[in-house]
Amino acid sequence: MTNKSFSWSFDPSLIELSRISIPIPGLPAEFDGYRLTQLSDFHLGTWLDSQALLEIIELVNSLDSDLIAITGDFVSSRVEQHAPKLIRALSGLIARDGVVAVLGNHDHYTDAEKIKEALQESEVVELDNKVRIIQRGEACLYIAGIDDQMTGHDNLNKVIDNLPENNAPKILLAHAPDFAEISSKYGIFNLQISGHTHGGQIRIPSLGPLYLPRLGRKYPSGRYKVGNMILYTNRGLGTSWFKVRYNCPPEIAVFTLHTS
Repeated sequence: MTNKSFSWSFDPSLIELSRISIPIPGLPAEFDGYRLTQLSDFHLGTWLDSQALLEIIELVNSLDSDLIAITGDFVSSRVEQHAPKLIRALSGLIARDGVVAVLGNHDHYTDAEKIKEALQESEVVELDNKVRIIQRGEACLYIAGIDDQMTGHDNLNKVIDNLPENNAPKILLAHAPDFAEISSKYGIFNLQISGHTHGGQIRIPSLGPLYLPRLGRKYPSGRYKVGNMILYTNRGLGTSWFKVRYNCPPEIAVFTLHTS
């Protein structure tokens, strides 16, 4: 899609579709070519409105995803006002293995329980310190989710207790990318996907982002290697209260898993 450097208002043509190949040692042949699409940071009602979100859903559904993962910050405020619009949009997502999600700090700042209710009504599986198992015959892919670290709702020990001690592929959803400093030390996750930073929203050439939030300053955008784990920080689709992006377009990430 086209890529404009500056915008005060949301235009679906701004979205950058990032396609990322992820090598995973020992990935079962049944999951070779598995396609995971990541959305993040809608902040519905700030920069991104409900009509634009519906257009995004239409685009996502054209990507032929095996699984869709959403990494938090569905709204910034007024959950009661935005929940019906969120349900309408998310209910339309289509992927072979469904849709999973974790919450972000703004979801907890507003009303996490109402966000969870909206996700449940949309048939989105919320992974608050939980694990979902995707199966292809006898082969398994483990999708784990950590609840928001910034607001103290994360419980990695609970997640790890529900993961097998083997070399089966394991992917972690975590809203804040700097959580990789913790998750990578366990040596069990192949990939962590995150959001939270919006890529900085305003990126000055040769200087980088003007501002990054706490727990999003080490790994602000794109692909990193943290220990033996791959981390990807998605720039997200919305904005904070400062409704502008410069040299930092909104993003949808599509990961294809491959045996390395």
